[in-house]
Amino acid sequence: MSAERSPPTFGLIVVGDEILSGRRADQHLPKVVELLGARGLPLAWAVYVGDEPVRITAVLRRAFASGDVVFCTGGIGATPDDHTRQCAAAALGRSLALHPEAKALIQARMQDTARERGEPYEPERPDNRHRLNMGVFPQGAALIPNSYNKIPGFSLTSPAGGAIYFVPGFPVMAWPMIDWVLDTHYRAWFGVGAWQERSIVVLGAMEGTLTPVMQRVEAAHPQVRVFSLPSVDHPQYGAHIDLGVKGPPAAVGPAYADLRRWLEPFGLRYGPEITRP
Repeated sequence: MSAERSPPTFGLIVVGDEILSGRRADQHLPKVVELLGARGLPLAWAVYVGDEPVRITAVLRRAFASGDVVFCTGGIGATPDDHTRQCAAAALGRSLALHPEAKALIQARMQDTARERGEPYEPERPDNRHRLNMGVFPQGAALIPNSYNKIPGFSLTSPAGGAIYFVPGFPVMAWPMIDWVLDTHYRAWFGVGAWQERSIVVLGAMEGTLTPVMQRVEAAHPQVRVFSLPSVDHPQYGAHIDLGVKGPPAAVGPAYADLRRWLEPFGLRYGPEITRP
């Protein structure tokens, strides 16, 4: 990768009925934001989808067509409600096959489990043969190592130039795998797309009153975006607006200075300033 090119756009797909039903709270979105942010990279978008093959396939097809770099969590197991592997194949029009390296890793895991339980390893036992389905991936898949239990995830290159990285829904497995993907494949971009936010808590103000200032800042500083996050019942600040700018660090400083300068005529009351790297 050349540093002269723009950094990739990163997305996240979270698969699972348990998230949409509320049985489990999603932990992946904030963690992926954290993992990317630690490397100076932003998350551009996220999608939640239940365990419905038609919907999963449609979401994956759009993700492949986007050319983005996407992490997809969940649904790569071998139970009846796991459809992600099959949907990835359908989205690309490819067949499924047992990946030979995945087969070896899954068999090694089954041997470890048998040893831990003091049982003989029986590779032809029906349940052990069924576990090999976790290594049935779309043709052309590359493996993502799983340091937790050896059972790999997989990745597929997008025809549009990006890639989707498929990892389990379990955070203890997924997050180290995402770490590995970023450090192995995207190190050249660390810090290239660095993003910063600077804001001020504005007490008791109305967004409509401040909108002309926001528009003026964006017009004067096209590299940044202005954001306004109102709150009506904050336990410390009460009604307030978290008002600021975000963008490349070099552009954020001058834009924030203008924002503060152009707010002065309003005679506002302020809370703390906040910087989010």
